[in-house]
Amino acid sequence: MKLKIALICLSAFAFVLCISAIVGYRYLDGAANSSGTPEVFNVARGMPAAAVAETLASRGIIKSAPFAYYYVRLHRLSLKAGSYRVSPAMATSGILRLIAEGKQEYRRVTIPEGLTLAKTARHLAEAGVVDAASFETVAADRALLERFGIPGSTAEGYLFPDTYFFPYDADALSVVETMLTNFFDKTASLTGLPQDAKELYDRVILASIVEREYRVAAEAPRIASVFENRLAIGMGLQSCATIEYIITEIQGKPHPTRLTNADLEISSDYNTYKWAGLPPGPISSPGLVALGAAMNPADSDYLYFRLTDPSAGSHTFSRSLEEHVEAGHLLTLKKAAGN
Repeated sequence: MKLKIALICLSAFAFVLCISAIVGYRYLDGAANSSGTPEVFNVARGMPAAAVAETLASRGIIKSAPFAYYYVRLHRLSLKAGSYRVSPAMATSGILRLIAEGKQEYRRVTIPEGLTLAKTARHLAEAGVVDAASFETVAADRALLERFGIPGSTAEGYLFPDTYFFPYDADALSVVETMLTNFFDKTASLTGLPQDAKELYDRVILASIVEREYRVAAEAPRIASVFENRLAIGMGLQSCATIEYIITEIQGKPHPTRLTNADLEISSDYNTYKWAGLPPGPISSPGLVALGAAMNPADSDYLYFRLTDPSAGSHTFSRSLEEHVEAGHLLTLKKAAGN
């Protein structure tokens, strides 16, 4: 009889203990704050599970660091470095599994076509991705440029315009590497892609000018052909975009509303009105349209082009200076007529 009573008491105690464990588990695994605000939590590379648990608890994201640590050990979770959007309204187990699965939070940023290196750096900084100065420093790192086969003094022209998803803990090196890798991945299938690094660099320089000149994609190859034809006869490229680059990027002045004759006389290797040939380096980051046009210019004998339909962004192409001037006269008459 006494043994039977003892067994009943032991069973009751085990039952109570089990219920208490379940209640305790649910409590400790429950939300630390059901109305808590989501935030980004960073797990540093090599950060031990105990440190992750302690940091989560100290910031009020979870209720118990010991519970979180033992949950990781019990379920043999491997917590991955990165940035994660978590909330005190989430269960501790949910947060830990999110980190173990590596479901990171990313910053989405779109780099428009035609930006310079400096403008790209500012764009990334404004998006909160990386410090502008650090980005520019890395983009001029000689070892990095050699690794990617870029003969220029910076990565200007190779920072491929695209939409990127960068982790919250991204540094300047990883961001530049991502953009350069994207450039070579996206251009790999382009027809006429030079295999020689210097030849490719020259095509990128030309593409960077075409990028700043074309408005209608279908006209890009013809614009490229104008510059190719000028290069072939030793004529200056006479691109206003290169003058704007000098003023804004080299001289650090605001973008001009219009170029003056004095601007066309600025002493700079980038002044394509004063000197024939390509400028020393790219003046923007070209997209695939401009890159494709530079590598496959149209077969033409055009030497000039003029924007004659600003609303449509289309140009008139001419073979001679006389035709070019005549196109200008027709544009003036059209404007005077109010069309």
